[in-house]
Amino acid sequence: MLQVTPVITIHEDELTFDFIRAPGPGGQNVNKVNSAVQLRFDVKHSPSLPEPVRKRLMRLAGKRVTSEGVLVIRASRFRSQVQNRRDATERLVELVRSAVETPRHRIRTRPSHAARQRRLDAKRYRGRLKQRRKAIPRDRD
Repeated sequence: MLQVTPVITIHEDELTFDFIRAPGPGGQNVNKVNSAVQLRFDVKHSPSLPEPVRKRLMRLAGKRVTSEGVLVIRASRFRSQVQNRRDATERLVELVRSAVETPRHRIRTRPSHAARQRRLDAKRYRGRLKQRRKAIPRDRD
């Protein structure tokens, strides 16, 4: 059981681990050992997640979620399979925790008249400054 929050836990049976060869440096060892981990978690059909959390998680994960609703996390930071597995599960927990937090509702505001005036004054000042930098054409007689 993965304890994400005091309310949400993800059962180990919902996670699928595939072990693949890691890219990058590592000498001869990298060609022999499947040390990278690919964690798969079916977000769409998971009984552990409430519906609002599921929707936020799929939006937050972005391209890491397949069209079938499966979240895929690849971990190849470490040379050890055990460490990569732990890294992948920690990243999953952090992603779910960020999806649990409801975003604050933004209240639209308008800039004050004085703020708009300051902005326009600054633009006018910059324009005049640049105008003064231009070379004055001289008549060649």
